Order: sequence, then structure tokens, then C-alpha cells
Amino acid sequence: MSSETISRRDRRRLASEERITPIEDPEFTTPGESRWILDVFTHRELFRLLLKKSTATRYYGSVLGWLWSYIRPAMQFFMYFFVIGIVLGVNRGIELFPIYLFSGLIVINLFREALQSTTVSITSNGELIKKVFLPRELFPVTAVFSSLIHFGPQVLVLLIVLVIVGWKFTFAALGLFVLGLLIVLTFVTGLGLIFSAINVTFRDAKSIVDVFLMFAVWSSPVLYSWEMIRGVLPSWLYNVYLINPVTTAVELFHAAFWVPLIDGATVPDHLLMFTFASSCIAIGTLIVGQVIFRSKEADFAQYV
Repeated sequence: MSSETISRRDRRRLASEERITPIEDPEFTTPGESRWILDVFTHRELFRLLLKKSTATRYYGSVLGWLWSYIRPAMQFFMYFFVIGIVLGVNRGIELFPIYLFSGLIVINLFREALQSTTVSITSNGELIKKVFLPRELFPVTAVFSSLIHFGPQVLVLLIVLVIVGWKFTFAALGLFVLGLLIVLTFVTGLGLIFSAINVTFRDAKSIVDVFLMFAVWSSPVLYSWEMIRGVLPSWLYNVYLINPVTTAVELFHAAFWVPLIDGATVPDHLLMFTFASSCIAIGTLIVGQVIFRSKEADFAQYV
């Protein structure tokens, strides 16, 4: 009996020593543990559901529905074209000004819509955040992708007009378009993480973003040319102006869609260098945004 008891004790001791601890178990994850924004890619089905919900409810109850994705930018374009292009005469100084204006305006519209929607993405999903755990980054990232979906109709309208006026597709133009799009998406995602986290405890963040976005269309060469701004700014401030990721994205879109149509049209000198600098700023903003988001995440359920 004694030997049998010892044998059992030995077996229990050996089993205890050989047991894998939670830290050592590669399949174990602590509840609530996250890989930050990378978790969005491990919850693809949930991401698709949130994106579908965001898209389906955007124009819920609206008579015109998705037509607003065409009407709103069209009205904005005609307003700027008439006031800035015709009344103030910019149309006479920039050849094919409507193409120049619209190819830059769609970048600003994407940036504006994405930043507004990401800022309120946490507070507007408060009930879901209180009830279940899921990566909170899903909400601002979903808001960015939802804005990207509604960016599509504007690009489609632009491409139709471009083909009519004689623009031809090239892989260089595609590369410039994709690069500009990636820069602005990375930048706005970082800003969205920052402001969505701050907006949970300080609801003034939404108003600050609204004021900030009032100047967005004027802080990039959309309603005017880059030569105009170069003539009034000191060289160091002009360089700062050009490394703004939104400004870089606008100029990349111009280089893709407007420059090929105009003989002698140019982009800012050293655009490649400014693109690299603005890409670094966009990535840095994303990293800082993630750090700030994670530092405030524990308070989300309490304040939403």
C-alpha cells in the first residue's frame, strides 16, 4: 500500500514538473491580451461584419442613398470651381483647372471623412465595447476602410472625366496613385487612433477635429498651385509645408492624373525626397497613435 502511495505521489510530482505553464504554452493567450493594431488582421470576420454594418447604415432611411456619395463631392467641386476658379481667376492660371481641383479634392475628402468617423468610432460603439472584449482598434480601422469605400465613387467619376479628356493609363500613374493613397490612409489612421482615444474622456476632441478640418482644404495645393505657395513662404517653411502627408498625397495624385495631360506641367522639386519624409511622418503618427490609444484603452468601458 505504501509503495503504491509513493508511486502515485511520484507520478503527481512528475506530472506537475512536466506540466506546461501558461507562459510557455504557445496556444495560450491571456484574456484581454492584444497584438495592437495587428489584431485587426486576426479578426477578419468581425472586421467584415463591422464594415458591412457601417456601410449599410450610412444612408439608412435616405431616399437617394448611395447617390449622396456622388452628389456631395460634385456640389463641393462646383462651389470651389465657381468661386476659386472663375470668380478669383485661378482657372486662368492653371490649365485644366477642373482636373487639377478634383484630383486634389478627393484626397481632402477622404482625409476629412476618415478623420471625422474615426474620432467618434469608440464613443459611437459604446454599448458593444461594454459588453464584449474585442480589439478596440477594430473600430477606428473599420471607420477608415468605410471612408475608403465611399472614396471609390469619386475616383470613378474622376477616371471617367480623365478618359474623356485624353488621359491614358500607365503603371507609373497607378504607382503614384497607390503611394499617395497609402500615405494618407496611414496618416489618418494614426490621427484617428489618437483622437478616438482622447474623445472618450474629452468630448472636445470632436470639435477640435472639426475646426482642424476647416483648414484642411487650404493647407494643401488643391485650390491653388504649389508655385503660388512657394512664392510667399520662406524656403524652410515651404519645405515643412511639403512634408505634410496630405500635401504630398495631393501632389502625387496631381502627378498621376493632371501632369500627364499638360505639356510642361511640373511637380515640386525633390518630390521623391518629400514623399519619403512624409511617409516617415505618417508611419510615426501611426506608431504614436497606437501607443496613445493603448494607454487610454483601459478607460474606454468606463467613459463611453
